[in-house]
This record gives sequence, C-alpha cells and structure tokens, in this order.
Amino acid sequence: MSANYSDLPPRYLRTPDASRFVGLSIRTLEKHRIYGTGPRYSKLGGRVVYRVDELQAWVESGARAHTSDTTAGTVSAAARQSPLIPPTSPTSRGNRR
Repeated sequence: MSANYSDLPPRYLRTPDASRFVGLSIRTLEKHRIYGTGPRYSKLGGRVVYRVDELQAWVESGARAHTSDTTAGTVSAAARQSPLIPPTSPTSRGNRR
C-alpha cells in the first residue's frame, strides 16, 4: 500500500508563500532572515524553506492581549540589531607613544 501525500497541507513554504502566510513582503522576510530577527528556516539545496509551525510560532511570539501587555514577547523590526559588544572609549584604544 503506497502513501497518498497529495491531500496533506504543505509543511514547508518557500519565501513567497511564507511571506503571504505571515502578511509581510518577500523583501521584509528576506531582511529578517539576513538580520536574524525572523522565523527559523532551512536550506534545501539552494532553496530557503520555512516550516509552517515555525512561522506560526514566530508570529505568536508577538501576540498580546492588550496594548500594555508586558508578558508578551516582541517580534523585532527587520533591521540590523546593535552588537552586544560595548563601545571602546578613546583612551582605551591602545594609544602608544
């Protein structure tokens, strides 16, 4: 008996379908991937795919009950995140004579 997978919903979405699924543009989803602020993804050969449950979890991580809800997480903007390395002061750059 062979398995019939045609009636199963897609478990992996490529970027265009994933962007429609979460309601973001393709470019915004790509930026999230580059900056590390987006949902987890996999690479299959040269293709980027997203698991449907990972997309749902990422969206749900920003779910809030009301505007002052402090228990909810935050879905970051698709922007480069500042590094966690403290800036060096001008006197600590190793000025040698």
